[in-house]
Amino acid sequence: MVLRAALILVLATGMLPSPYLLPVTGDDGERMNILLITADDLGLQLNCYGDNTVATPHLDALAQRSVRFETAYVAQASCSSSRSAMLTGTYPHTNGQYGLANAGVGFHVRPEIIQQSIPNVLKRHGYYTGVIGKLHVDPEQEFALDVHTKEGFGSRDVVRQVALAKDFWRESSDQPWFLMFNVFDPHVMGKRPPGQPAFPDVVKGIPADPIAPDDVTAWPWQDVDTPVTRKRIAGYYNCVQRVDAAVGRLLKSLDNSGQRERTLVIFLGDHGPPFSRGKTTCYEAGLRVPFLLDWPGLSDAHMSPKLVSAVDIAPTVFDAAGVETPAIVQGNSLRAVAQRHPTSTWRDTLVGEFHFHGASSFYPTRAITDGRYKLIYRLPGSIGNAIVSVDGDPSNREVAKLPSDHPAHPLYQKLREPPPLELFDLASDPHELVNLAGDSAAADIETRLKAALESWQESTDDPFRDAAFRNAVGRKFTK
Repeated sequence: MVLRAALILVLATGMLPSPYLLPVTGDDGERMNILLITADDLGLQLNCYGDNTVATPHLDALAQRSVRFETAYVAQASCSSSRSAMLTGTYPHTNGQYGLANAGVGFHVRPEIIQQSIPNVLKRHGYYTGVIGKLHVDPEQEFALDVHTKEGFGSRDVVRQVALAKDFWRESSDQPWFLMFNVFDPHVMGKRPPGQPAFPDVVKGIPADPIAPDDVTAWPWQDVDTPVTRKRIAGYYNCVQRVDAAVGRLLKSLDNSGQRERTLVIFLGDHGPPFSRGKTTCYEAGLRVPFLLDWPGLSDAHMSPKLVSAVDIAPTVFDAAGVETPAIVQGNSLRAVAQRHPTSTWRDTLVGEFHFHGASSFYPTRAITDGRYKLIYRLPGSIGNAIVSVDGDPSNREVAKLPSDHPAHPLYQKLREPPPLELFDLASDPHELVNLAGDSAAADIETRLKAALESWQESTDDPFRDAAFRNAVGRKFTK
């Protein structure tokens, strides 16, 4: 059996053709395949990122052969917006996917950008393209997909999903292929009867050994430790175990196909956990995700301190495929970073943003970090409301049960009435509990990060700099 070269991008990515670059091929001359894997709402809750609450052996094994990025941000901690950046290499403020697709938002502002997305470009260059599970970026019908198996959207049947991937690979015949494989865990359940848990502990026997509320403690970035919050957190970790099982089965199937050693693997979460101060915020628990890159024959497995973004996926894929990166792309190829090239230059700041999630939470925000210090800037004069609770997280109610002098109270007060500016020293305060904005001792840092953020906004032509534009968007999409 002739082996196809495979580029597994366990993240959303993109590629474009180039008349100047030759496609990367295997020894037999076949072009690389691309596999993109995402996990819904997965933050750093993995052994390979220092969290040992549950075992994640399959992802740990992937990390052992990958470049593991210590600090990786999604573009926005909201599903549709995050995935739009993965697929196009552009920030949501550029591509127009400001919030959730099911809130009526999409690429309608810049529909031409979809034509520069990974599946569309690769399809024009002879690739067989597909998505298993959620795409959740609109308009979906504009993406050039041979297969879109929506059966996986909201499904936690990881065995079934891997079977669908096997079918896709078989049906691709002799074509090179791009597959985006999306695991729904650890997202909360959708509409559910009263009393049903937010996260299903076990689905079709997975995980075999679920943990209980007594096995977990409060998230350190919430500091709300009650029986109710522990139950929800335990359910989340049981979903994480299913993510690990899904990736293990998928990569074993790839091994059995004979294509693993010719496959670039990128894995990440689409944003952090669906808990207050996580998903839908610009705090670390919202923007920061696991990001693994396994590029056989090229990458040097190690923990990288380089600051990387989901917008780097598309140019990385374009590079690996030997096609030209579209001018609209705002990220950078990870090739030199993966190789630890001594002369390569890289960004010294990393940016994330937020606009809104559903139709009642428009609160445009920008965040920038240099790896140690982080500035969060909430754009003035915006129409809408900040998000206090996401996906039914009860912690904003549970905090009322804590003593009046408990340190969690001011954290939740800031969620209700966010300050325009926050500054954190992530080295001494990784959970962003102490705001240094306005502190004279940190004035130089604040000034430097403000200037870097303004430079980034200018270089990416951020339209939300304009108050009239912000308010027009708010009026259009906010109920």
